[in-house]
Amino acid sequence: MIATTRDKDVVVLELQREDRRNALDVELCRAIHTAAGQAVADGARVIVLTGKGSAFCAGADLGGVYGSEFLDALYGMLRDLTRLPVPIIAAVNGPAIGAGTQLAMACDLRVVDQTARFAVPTVRNGMAVDAWTIRTLAQLAGMGPARRLMLAAESLDRDAALACGLADRAGTLADAIAWAHEIATFAPLTLAHNKLVLNSSHDDDSAIATSFAAVWASADVQEAAQARLEKRPPVFKGN
Repeated sequence: MIATTRDKDVVVLELQREDRRNALDVELCRAIHTAAGQAVADGARVIVLTGKGSAFCAGADLGGVYGSEFLDALYGMLRDLTRLPVPIIAAVNGPAIGAGTQLAMACDLRVVDQTARFAVPTVRNGMAVDAWTIRTLAQLAGMGPARRLMLAAESLDRDAALACGLADRAGTLADAIAWAHEIATFAPLTLAHNKLVLNSSHDDDSAIATSFAAVWASADVQEAAQARLEKRPPVFKGN
């Protein structure tokens, strides 16, 4: 259901429900949660998430989305992705519809290929998404595109997503992995702090203050200073 591959500090997670266009069900949501958490536990500095075949994620598997078990699995997984202390890049290879758009937004950065498309067509199926989804969509894409997606059931293709800010770069999975390797050379504690602030609310002020202090007390700060003196790239260890 999920393939995990590792190249040095980068872990690639590939959704493998190709026969269902990688639609999310309870099992796949739990598998994403487990695989991402395991990647961090094993020392990954960046995660790349993509889908096998012609779709990133076609949304929720409509055969089983009406129960609380699915909603708990979906929103628990999305929430936990935003809380992981490493950057996650979505390599969007084709449609990311409904829960697929939510999954891409739970990632920190989005690389989109020629066939990428985003939509949240809840008004067509009588369903609803949570406030985090709608507000995050508005923050990333802007209020105008968010209103058109949520109220008029429109979609955004690759170029439109890039233009409004929902997508960050055009490219393939290989491009996303190359970007991940670049980011993996950056200071892990600083990356974790920045992600925490970007994804947090004022309720997290205590955690942010602790993270801020940990960055400035880290050995990586000293390593960066020493590297500048020695005119070499710093080697960050995350401590």
